Amino acid sequence: MSEVARALLVDDRRENLLALEAILQGLPVQSVAVESGEAALKQLLVDDFAVILLDAQMPDMDGFETASHIKRRERTRHVPIIFLTAADRDAQLALRGYAVGAVDYLTKPFDPWVLRAKVSVFVDLWEKGRQLTAQTAAARERDAQWRALNEAVDAAAAILRSPEPDARQRALELLEQARWGTGG
Repeated sequence: MSEVARALLVDDRRENLLALEAILQGLPVQSVAVESGEAALKQLLVDDFAVILLDAQMPDMDGFETASHIKRRERTRHVPIIFLTAADRDAQLALRGYAVGAVDYLTKPFDPWVLRAKVSVFVDLWEKGRQLTAQTAAARERDAQWRALNEAVDAAAAILRSPEPDARQRALELLEQARWGTGG
């Protein structure tokens, strides 16, 4: 698969975004950094993401509201969200994060290696999902080809059983069309 996995990084502080980009450096993921919930929602209209790292506390639209919007959209509801917050270890905030659909909730300061490992898992799952989608499409295409070929063979057999003089030629033409996918 040629498309690279993307991680959406959402934090209102530029220095935090730079730190997250540095933590993810070397992973098979392209970081896309935005500084607000609104910008995150706009970015999600344009690109697909393997994971979202979302600051819980931002001005205007906080991370919880942003996550709520993300999970309501059909296109993005499956994207895993990891909340990151500098807020003290308030269990209520973590529960609120899980309630809006987060898969994890990390309080700063957190171990960068733990975050890398978590992001790696979601990147792997995203890649496996892409592979599965491609394999499913290929299997459907093969099934369609087999059905077309079976129909052509059945039609050719019916023609060959026919008393018409040019039946063999029509049967060969049908089989040739099925073989090359020209249909008809």
